[in-house]
Amino acid sequence: MSTATYTVKGMTCGHCVSSVKEEVSEVAGVTNVEVDLATGLLTVDSDGPIDAAKIAAAVEEAGYEVANP
Repeated sequence: MSTATYTVKGMTCGHCVSSVKEEVSEVAGVTNVEVDLATGLLTVDSDGPIDAAKIAAAVEEAGYEVANP
């Protein structure tokens, strides 16, 4: 089990959070996704280490940006 945390820029509402969770959940190996709108923190649990570029790409697909890829 592995956990990684990222900061997402540009989220302003609950729909933003849902979009990010949906896209990141589709990355292979991801088991759980938590997004905190107030802090912009994205926490990703997975079976093993996941390439940060894949998470960043999923966040970008949702229309947002990872501040610390």
